[in-house]
Amino acid sequence: MALKMSRLLKPVLLAAAMAATATVAQAQTVLKMGFGLQLEAHYGVGAVHMQKLVAERMGGRYKLELFPNFQLGGEREMTEGAQLGTIDLVITSTGPVGNFVPDTLITDIPFLFRDYVHARGVLDGPIGQGILDKCTAKGLICLAWSENGFRHMTNNRREVASPADAKGLKVRTMENQVHMQAFRTIGVLPTPMAFPEVFGALQQGTVDGQENPIGVIVSAKLNQVQKHLTLTGHLYSPAMVLMSPAAYNKMSEADRKAILQIAREGAQVTRARVQELERVGIDQLRSSGMQIRTLSTAEKTAFQDALKPAYAEFGKRFGQANIDAIRNAK
Repeated sequence: MALKMSRLLKPVLLAAAMAATATVAQAQTVLKMGFGLQLEAHYGVGAVHMQKLVAERMGGRYKLELFPNFQLGGEREMTEGAQLGTIDLVITSTGPVGNFVPDTLITDIPFLFRDYVHARGVLDGPIGQGILDKCTAKGLICLAWSENGFRHMTNNRREVASPADAKGLKVRTMENQVHMQAFRTIGVLPTPMAFPEVFGALQQGTVDGQENPIGVIVSAKLNQVQKHLTLTGHLYSPAMVLMSPAAYNKMSEADRKAILQIAREGAQVTRARVQELERVGIDQLRSSGMQIRTLSTAEKTAFQDALKPAYAEFGKRFGQANIDAIRNAK
C-alpha cells in the first residue's frame, strides 16, 4: 500500500516542483542593457562585470542581458529608449545625454580636467553627484559616471600640431553643442554623426577626421581609415550608466541600492580597461602605420588660447563659478 501511494505521489510531487520552478523563472526580470563597441572594449568589460554582479547579488530576481555593438540603436536612440522604458539600462557617452540633461555638458568643456585623477575625483564627489541627481527630473536615472577617456584628433589630410593645422578640417563630432562650439572656434568644421556611421564616412571621405579616446580608436579599427593621430587630449570624455525610471521604480529599495552599487563597480572596471587600452593602444596604432604626433606643453597652450572666445561663452552658459569649482578641485 505504501509503495502504491509513493508511486501515486511521484507525479504530483514532480508537477509541484515543475510549477515552482516555472514560478521562479517567471518571477525573474530580464533587464536589457545596450551600449556601443564590442564586449572586449571598455564599455563591454564594465557591462560584463555588472552582469556577473547582478547574478551574484540580486537573488535570481534579475538577469542582465547585454546588447553590445549598437544593437539597440545609436547612443541617442538608446538614451531615448531608457526614457521611454523600452531599454532598461544604457552605457553611453555624455554627448546625447546633454540633449536631455543640459547640466551634463559642463563636463565636455575642452581642457577642463588636468588628468584622470582630477576628473574621477570631481565626478565621484559632490559636484558629479549633483549632476547625476538632475537627471531624474528629465526622465532618466543616472546611476554612475563611467568613462571613455581623454579624446584625441585623427584625420586623413595632414599632421595637426596647431590650431592653424586643424583649421578647415571637416571632423565628425558627437551631437554635442559644447564640442561643436569649441571646434568651430578653432576653425574646424564639426559634423555631428552617429558613431555607427563614422567608419564608412571616413572611408568614403565624407569627413576628414574624427576625435575619440584611444580605446575607441583601437576597438573601432579607425586606424584602417585614418592616417594621422594627434594626441591632443583636448577633453576628458566621461560616460554614464543610465537606467529607465520604468524599470528602476519597480524595484524594491534594497534592489535599487544594489543596482546603484553594481553600476559604480562596473564603472571602475571600465576605467581600468580605458587606461589599459591607452597603455597598449598607441603602440598598436603606430605599428599599424598611423603617424602619431604628441603635442608639447606650448602646443597644447596654443589650442587653449585659441579657445578663449568659447570659454567666455561657456562661462555665461554654465556659470563661471561652477567651471572654476571643477578646475580648482584638488
